[in-house]
Amino acid sequence: MSDSAKNIIIWLFISVMFMSVFQSFTARNSFNNRISYTAFLSEVNKNKISEVTIDGRQIEIISKDNNKYYTTIPINDQKLLDILLLKNIKIFGKSPISPGFFTSLIISWLPMFLLIGIWIFFVRQLQSGGKGAMSFGKDKSKMLPENKIKTTFSDVAGCDEAKEEVKELVEYLKKPKKFKKLGGKIPKGILLIGPPGTGKTLLAKAVAGEAKVPFFTISGSDFVEMFVGVGASRVRDMFENARKFSPCIIFIDEIDAVGRQRGTGLGGGHDEREQTLNQILVEMDGFEENQGIILIAATNRPDVLDPALLRPGRFDRRVVVSLPDVKGRKQILKVHIKNVLVKKNISTSILARGTPGFSGADLANLVNEAALLSARLNKDRISMLEFEMSKDKIIMGTERKSMIMTEKQKECTAYHEAGHTIVGRLVPDHDPAYKVTIIPRGMSLGATFFLPTDDQISVSKQKLESKISTLYGGRLAEEIIYGSKNISTGASQDIKMATNIARNMVTKWGFSKKLGPILYTKEKEEIFLGKNISISSNISNNTIRIIDKEIKTLIESNYNRAFKILKDNIDILHAMKDALIKYETIELFQIDDLMNRRNVRENINSKIDKKK
Repeated sequence: MSDSAKNIIIWLFISVMFMSVFQSFTARNSFNNRISYTAFLSEVNKNKISEVTIDGRQIEIISKDNNKYYTTIPINDQKLLDILLLKNIKIFGKSPISPGFFTSLIISWLPMFLLIGIWIFFVRQLQSGGKGAMSFGKDKSKMLPENKIKTTFSDVAGCDEAKEEVKELVEYLKKPKKFKKLGGKIPKGILLIGPPGTGKTLLAKAVAGEAKVPFFTISGSDFVEMFVGVGASRVRDMFENARKFSPCIIFIDEIDAVGRQRGTGLGGGHDEREQTLNQILVEMDGFEENQGIILIAATNRPDVLDPALLRPGRFDRRVVVSLPDVKGRKQILKVHIKNVLVKKNISTSILARGTPGFSGADLANLVNEAALLSARLNKDRISMLEFEMSKDKIIMGTERKSMIMTEKQKECTAYHEAGHTIVGRLVPDHDPAYKVTIIPRGMSLGATFFLPTDDQISVSKQKLESKISTLYGGRLAEEIIYGSKNISTGASQDIKMATNIARNMVTKWGFSKKLGPILYTKEKEEIFLGKNISISSNISNNTIRIIDKEIKTLIESNYNRAFKILKDNIDILHAMKDALIKYETIELFQIDDLMNRRNVRENINSKIDKKK
């Protein structure tokens, strides 16, 4: 029975009860204008009554001046009818109506019905939306039939290696005899590991869509309840249901909710969680074989999972679904752009290069934000401008149009961002700047965007030093223009990033000649804090002094290099500041003109106007 039908029955039941109660009290509460029986007899003797209606012991009286009132016979007065007939008063009668058997039954059982209803209500609340009063241990997974799953591998992009690993599952589900013929056993469990938003759930769904088998999906948190043993019961029920539809796929999202390591005190030693995990372990590789059932799970915290869950025979394979590279981001953008209306000049290559670190979910959000922005601007198709504006919004936050900056603050921000841009363009092995803006967004008053030519797998010492110089370019530009006493606090984040890079170069990556290629920081795992990483140093005070000196030397050398670059290109610094104040945002071709000193002093503004 559906929930809507149950609700209709409940409301009908409540309506009948209220109607019965109302009827039982109507006869008592309907007489408002009452007189005493003595006054009634007095009125009869004075010939002031025209007619009466007798209903049991209740009398409805109508006087000759058409007033209506009521009275009650206190005793059985046998002479009343004779008196009324003697005075020529019209007499009417009503048969007494007693409540029926079912009405009396309902009224008598009404308190019990109310108590039962309240009890059922609280039981449903305790189950957090369970399917019924006795469904504590029932399976809560949702089954998608094979004909309802439309997702295929063509809908998954940016994780080619992961797709190749799971394609074998599709072939097994379609042709299991091919593998069993040689005595091979297909993996019982596939663990998808990767950061949030990389497409782990989508990949699992694509496997079911390609194999055309039923797909059971459930979250790890759906197993855990307030009652011990409920989660284990749900696991048993889920596998029992899956056996009926074998071959099939069971997908558990966020399995770390129940699969955390046992016996470490992590999570408070929750008995319910551990019993649920034990039942999963037994179902995956116990005495009873689960033929044709493949368990796929997803997590972004593989470090906290129990070792028994990861051993061969349970989760045999671990498929890493990492963040996409430039090629992968381009493929993902093409998948999502197919579903929206875009102009022909959209360059997915530029968008992919400008979104390093974006996951598949982030790129889907980028396309959606661009579509919403185009709709707000009443455009019929999405252009590159909307994509760029949406990307800036996602990376830096919404544009703060209500923020009012003084001319002095605007000029200082323009010099700051111009300093980053000039140093970044002139130091070796640095990503080129492709856009500079002084429009406030989020917590930033401006930004310089650098466009990587490719993904960074490993970074050279020269590139790291160039990045330190570029980070100090903004502060140095302010110092050169306004003097050391008038520099602002806008470089705080730049200083933090530059210091962290220099410290890692000295203590982790072995870029110091004095200290050599030795690790001077140790990472240790704190189990009781969820295996968070904390840094501890087991080094002498003398070595710490050398580390500090090396970090300072590294920063000072790159600081002085950036200072010299800006001093030698002071004319470009002034020209870029003027362009930023006038236009607030300058693009790659404008930066090229400024850096090449094309009409820097006289015609730079008119040239930018023309290209805009």
